[in-house]
Amino acid sequence: MEMLSKVATLPFRRTLEEFDFAFQPSVKERQLRELAGCAFIERKENIIFLGPPGVGKSHLAVALALEALRRRHKVKFTTAAALVSSLAEAERIGTLNRRLAIFTAPALLIVDEIGCLPLDAHQVNLLFQVVSRRYEHGSIILTSNKSYAEWAEVFSGDAVIAAAILDRLLHHSTTIAIKGESYRLKDKKRAGLIEGRERKD
Repeated sequence: MEMLSKVATLPFRRTLEEFDFAFQPSVKERQLRELAGCAFIERKENIIFLGPPGVGKSHLAVALALEALRRRHKVKFTTAAALVSSLAEAERIGTLNRRLAIFTAPALLIVDEIGCLPLDAHQVNLLFQVVSRRYEHGSIILTSNKSYAEWAEVFSGDAVIAAAILDRLLHHSTTIAIKGESYRLKDKKRAGLIEGRERKD
């Protein structure tokens, strides 16, 4: 378990018990409890969390990763930016296939923060290679602050490759759209330091 946790490189440890479902009513607790059983990993299905910053997408992704680790599944966590940066460096030094294996071998790959930074055409191609190799071979949990309609813009304006990536991700998948407010600002709002709803961009 300790070895699997080290390889997973989770950025923090947060469980489903720590998630405030009452604060985010758009997230159905029963659905997340079912996903925590990790049958989606056995079926090689994907989960995509969509929503504005701060609503708990990464928290839920990590919580499901912890459940997968408890069941002795191999897990790998990365951000989208770190993923493409790592692959680009490996390609530069001639070890791309070896580096791709790091992201394609685990039973569960988590790619956080799709859409936070735009990707150029070459970076999008590297991401596509990961998604394509994992298609029907391993599960992906992905978080994004962009709707699917905005992915072409994120992917260097290339609607064709955006459609190809989405086609593979969504074929066997569950999408959970979170429409609540940011956890990070809720205490400040309660204290009257911030008025109104948080901006969603």
